[in-house]
Amino acid sequence: MKKQASLEVLVEALRRLPGVGPKSAQRMAYHLLQHDRDGLAALGHACSNADAQIHHCELCNNFTESTVCETCVNSDRDGELLCIVETPADLLMIEQTMTFKGLYFVLMGRLSPLDGVGPQDIHLSKLVQRATNGVVREVILATNFTNEGEATAHYLGETLKAQGLAVTRLARGVPLGGELEYVDPGTIARAMLDRRST
Repeated sequence: MKKQASLEVLVEALRRLPGVGPKSAQRMAYHLLQHDRDGLAALGHACSNADAQIHHCELCNNFTESTVCETCVNSDRDGELLCIVETPADLLMIEQTMTFKGLYFVLMGRLSPLDGVGPQDIHLSKLVQRATNGVVREVILATNFTNEGEATAHYLGETLKAQGLAVTRLARGVPLGGELEYVDPGTIARAMLDRRST
């Protein structure tokens, strides 16, 4: 069997990144090789180092270099509130709002039976263990509002309610600053159904 050329291996590796197709990967590879050999070495070192050093937090399943991440050991966080998100990027977005002071659990995905993603793939047993630690009182489901995210929220909600926990879902509706004539009908319908007293 013929050994794959190093350039091909680099292009294929870059193609693994989301949104990067064959042409983009090829352009990146040529740029690094032609104009930024130091950048190429730094990228290789950073990838290798991340692979060796970064793993999952024992409590929240987020990425960390420690056994338990900084958020989980922060005594200023409210341990009675547990927010469940699909990805570390979702956690980061919630943190950027500076409105949530509880703790998190990162699923690292969402239920998708058609893709073969079941409860074990989203770390359900680890989540239940975290949520039933005797401290958590409310679980906030902050999965995305896609079909898979909704199915995941429903499944997790039923599972956690059976454990005696209060379960809430992230609200949805008309975006801040949104004008109704430009908002899609599905969003308006959900905002109408989820309306609250003022």
